[in-house]
Amino acid sequence: MWDRLLKTLRRTETEPFPDAPTRRVSGMAERPAASPTPAPAPAPQSVDGVGLGDAGLDHLPFPSTGPLGHRARMRERLLERGAESLADYELLEMLLFLAFKKGDTKPLAKSLINRFGSYAGVLVASPELLAVEPGVGPHSVAAIKLVQASAERLARAELADQPILNNWDRLIDYLTIAMAREPIEQFRILFLDNRNRLIANEIASRGTVNHTQVYVREVVKRALELHATALILVHNHPSGDPTASRDDIAMTAEIERAIQVMDIVLHDHLIIGKGRFLSFRQQGLIGRAAGRA
Repeated sequence: MWDRLLKTLRRTETEPFPDAPTRRVSGMAERPAASPTPAPAPAPQSVDGVGLGDAGLDHLPFPSTGPLGHRARMRERLLERGAESLADYELLEMLLFLAFKKGDTKPLAKSLINRFGSYAGVLVASPELLAVEPGVGPHSVAAIKLVQASAERLARAELADQPILNNWDRLIDYLTIAMAREPIEQFRILFLDNRNRLIANEIASRGTVNHTQVYVREVVKRALELHATALILVHNHPSGDPTASRDDIAMTAEIERAIQVMDIVLHDHLIIGKGRFLSFRQQGLIGRAAGRA
């Protein structure tokens, strides 16, 4: 299931669901938007999807009716056939089970995917944007953000105590999950030891939709505090296009010159876009400072 989740977070688009509801639901409890179809017959009382009042109904075409029976069937599909047997909206539908004790969460799942463009878009949407959607309350927001945080931690854990340069694909996966869909620019620094293992992964600054300010002196100071021997710089482009700007190139060269004085190596500067990334080293943009020294 986690492999499916990580793949989904790297995906950029999904097809919309035209039949998703848009009407806001009022009331104290979280509920998905009301369906225009007639309400189903009341479902039997249950505990964790196991019916307590449906004994003797096995002869009926649908012994278990309503959302409770549907939830049990969804769980069976997941456990018996794996997450690949479920569509993206079904994964989100099941995720919303955490917020809604009963009821049909499929319309809300489809509505959220329509709004944010994909399952991944829902997972990384800010709590503020999620909370204003019809039918979404604090329990739904918490469930969605819990899954996002779990995916990030899983990807980060796979980098622990491993030489970063030997696990490049995993590094890109983690950075894509953590940064690709951020609505503003975020500048991170990966501090490495003399075996290229990760000492710290820190957000140095946050900016606007197209700019972030980085202070070279603070980069050098923090590297010395952590006894780092190498750095990888990372920032995202909210536009989704990872092309390096002139400011990106100039700032990278300035940091590279400053840390060289301290015998600290700049391995790379990565720009994370949506489904794409750019490596300064692969583009020949690392090492220029040494040539001009």
